[in-house]
Amino acid sequence: MKIKIKAKPNSKKSQIEKSGEFYVAHLKSPPEKNKANIELIKLLSKKFKVSSKNIKIKNPTSKNKIVEIKN
Repeated sequence: MKIKIKAKPNSKKSQIEKSGEFYVAHLKSPPEKNKANIELIKLLSKKFKVSSKNIKIKNPTSKNKIVEIKN
């Protein structure tokens, strides 16, 4: 499954919420040294109950990401 995510780094709390056709990910981590992407993978892993190895971010440097989740 592929989902669209809008990443919002440096947020006060970590959470993912659905907003129309995409998800909004509020991440505590800063967008440097891949920290926000690592946090995003952990949040998605918990939300969709899959291993973090099954989650791939297609465009890791953009705030608008496409993520592929394999079951």
